[in-house]
Amino acid sequence: MRHQGLSPRRLVPPFQEGALAGWLGPLAVAVFGGLLRFIGLGEPRAVVFDETYYAKDAYSLLVEGVERSMLGDAKDPIADRRLLAGDLDIFRQCAQPEDCASFVAHPPLGKWMIAVGEWLFGMNPFGWRFAAALAGTLSILILARVARRMTRSTLLGCLAGLLLALDGLHFVLSRTALLDVFLMFWVLAGFACLVADRDHARTRLAGRYAPELLRGPRLGWRPWRIAAGVCLGAACAVKWSGIFFLLAFAVLSLMWDAGARRATGAREPYRGAFAYDAPSALGAFALAPALTYVASWTGWFATSRGWGRNWDQATSGNPVFFVVDSARSWLHYHMEVLGFHSNLQTPHPYMSEPWTWPLLLRPVAFYYEGDKGGCGAAECSQAVIGVGTPALWYGSAIALIGLIAWYVATRDWRAGAVLLAYAAGWLPWFYYAVADNRTMYLFYMAPVLPFMVLAVTLMAGLVLGKRTATPTRRAVGAAVVGAFALIVLVNFWWLSPVLSAEAITHAQYWARMLLSSWVTTSTTSAT
Repeated sequence: MRHQGLSPRRLVPPFQEGALAGWLGPLAVAVFGGLLRFIGLGEPRAVVFDETYYAKDAYSLLVEGVERSMLGDAKDPIADRRLLAGDLDIFRQCAQPEDCASFVAHPPLGKWMIAVGEWLFGMNPFGWRFAAALAGTLSILILARVARRMTRSTLLGCLAGLLLALDGLHFVLSRTALLDVFLMFWVLAGFACLVADRDHARTRLAGRYAPELLRGPRLGWRPWRIAAGVCLGAACAVKWSGIFFLLAFAVLSLMWDAGARRATGAREPYRGAFAYDAPSALGAFALAPALTYVASWTGWFATSRGWGRNWDQATSGNPVFFVVDSARSWLHYHMEVLGFHSNLQTPHPYMSEPWTWPLLLRPVAFYYEGDKGGCGAAECSQAVIGVGTPALWYGSAIALIGLIAWYVATRDWRAGAVLLAYAAGWLPWFYYAVADNRTMYLFYMAPVLPFMVLAVTLMAGLVLGKRTATPTRRAVGAAVVGAFALIVLVNFWWLSPVLSAEAITHAQYWARMLLSSWVTTSTTSAT
């Protein structure tokens, strides 16, 4: 029989708005963010920053299945010039195909995603940036929906989506063919699936509760948690730093399970979580991510031309030996990549330490041309600067402090989840900065961006007050939140010329740079 007073309403608060509004609002915000990202996506017509690696590697995956060496080098980028001229003869020729294999430091999935846009729209700036713009747009929709689910408010969900749409760093990464926007997308998608799994698991617990069960009931099949594992495996298949989120979210999910069992009145909630939930979690957070990660390397396994593919060659035609030797070659390749990352200490003018990232102390110049026309002046600047919207970033830093206080005082699960995700995406880089002196950049904060916005959104919910608050209290709260959103909007509009390569005067360029971050002029000079 059901425990008296126990119901899904107690475990999972109901939504106050209808389902239609819950979709229309986030979709409208996503369309707005998508228009910002897709309009003028082909500008600048150039190979921007690390697009010189990822756009070409993606094309190589598309036509060869593996990454191949390209013509030229950093000092003489022959392949880049040919691409912009419409010439696809960019591969270096070798006596043996395997001799042209290219050593790459990141897994293939992000480049496969870039390749989809190149397949659809051609090998041009719009084509190789299409997937990034799509991932950035979809991430706005996902964040709006997950914020709505966490706050039970469509208004706050739309606020979260709008703030992400107006962040400068998210905007720039959504318009360049780098990997970090895809890492952010899959981490956010995994988190959204976990939040959905939390709601569904708690509803199922309420429906199956029986007082004689000390540890609570078994929950059975949990597709949302498996989906989260697949998404987090995809994050690892874009960049290895996705593993930080995978580990953190696995622990988070089990803690949520134990908390749900305790809320039902189970006398041994933690034993119940480890006995009933941990085995399925092992499949969701170990097997599903592993299979997803390995699947992303299909092109490497299917050919003989990838880097290190034949490091451990089979000595016979036995298929068992072939599989074992292929796996050994693959693992050896991974050890080479690990060694590369461990020794990545080459100085760069845009490198920065992780403790400076929330304050935007050193943005990254993705593109700069100082002799462009078209601005109505004798000399014009055209730039793409990877920098966050200061009003949002500084606001999120304040919100983070508030979130810590809120969690200490109330142990609210939403505050704990956002703080854990923020820590998983930021704190590990402190170790690499101190122990390895690793070369790092501001845009490594990309997967943390949605959680920065969630921190602001949760604090905005506290400022707005409960629905039962007095009209005056709600009006004052709405005015404060609305004013902050307006400031972010104006700040983004002010920065937009140096985010989207709009031709402006030198004075306008430097005014925006000096008012957007605490940087020296040498930091934002042309590469």
